[in-house]
Amino acid sequence: MAHIIKAYDLKNINLAPETTEEEVLQNVAVIISTPKFSVPLDRGLGMAQRFVDRPIQVAQSVLISEVLDAVERDEPRAEVLGVTYELGDTPGTLIPVVEVNIIDDES
Repeated sequence: MAHIIKAYDLKNINLAPETTEEEVLQNVAVIISTPKFSVPLDRGLGMAQRFVDRPIQVAQSVLISEVLDAVERDEPRAEVLGVTYELGDTPGTLIPVVEVNIIDDES
């Protein structure tokens, strides 16, 4: 089953998720909301910010590439089915929206 996750849509972090689905979706949301090098003790977590200050057409393709790389590297239980973006309130702001499928290793 596909799930849609939007960056910066984290209301509460659950440190003890009850299901694998909840854990994976929360992890993906954190990954796509976090700039790389901003997390102490895990500087590789998150997305490189290579799309910043680029023309919007270039930034769109770089953003999609960075989301795919970051999710594949940091959350192997999530399979990215698609990446789109929304325009933020500030002109030129792109907010990634990711469609993922959870890979079930228990079957």
